[in-house]
Amino acid sequence: MYNNELPYSGDKPSLPVTEMPRIANDAAYLARLQDYYSRWRSLPAYDVLRAVLGLATRSGVAAVLRRLEQAGYLERTPAKRWTPTARFFERPLADAPVPAGYPAAVADGGETASIDAWLIREPSRTVLLPVTGDSMWEAGIYPGDRVVVERDKAARPGDLVVAVVDNGFTLKTLAVEAGATVLRPANPCYPVLRPDHWELFGVVVGLVRNYRK
Repeated sequence: MYNNELPYSGDKPSLPVTEMPRIANDAAYLARLQDYYSRWRSLPAYDVLRAVLGLATRSGVAAVLRRLEQAGYLERTPAKRWTPTARFFERPLADAPVPAGYPAAVADGGETASIDAWLIREPSRTVLLPVTGDSMWEAGIYPGDRVVVERDKAARPGDLVVAVVDNGFTLKTLAVEAGATVLRPANPCYPVLRPDHWELFGVVVGLVRNYRK
């Protein structure tokens, strides 16, 4: 979240701005750039960056960008535009699992991890599919979730798969019964599918859920 004193609310900021006191730790500048990029999917020009970072001069903005470049968060494209690196998308990672009671603290400057790198091994073969229906309820997959599906991946019994049956997608567990391949739901209200013809769309390798819809 932005500090209360910032002249930036998430919309494209207006100018002019008053320069804020220099922040010794560039983590605050990085956080503002990450929030801006999350909303607009690009880094703005220098005049807008002045408002985003709370700086009055282009030279001050340039100094911040150079420091973030040296730290590995930004780089220049061949067209000399600033763009995020893979490290830009890393998030703090706790040094211990989070219990159901009081969570372990996430210390600044500790280990980080990229959600994409953790869930997605081959981006060109990976898609996100929204989940509808409740046939996989007991597997902990609910309507509104998104499954991370890897295409062209061999499936084994026990894998969660997205199959094409009767020209439609279905999410089920791949299983074998009496030597025949079946698609098993995780809800007793639904029958096991035993299609004569079906196609494997992909194997589920991850699950994404947003609790703040």
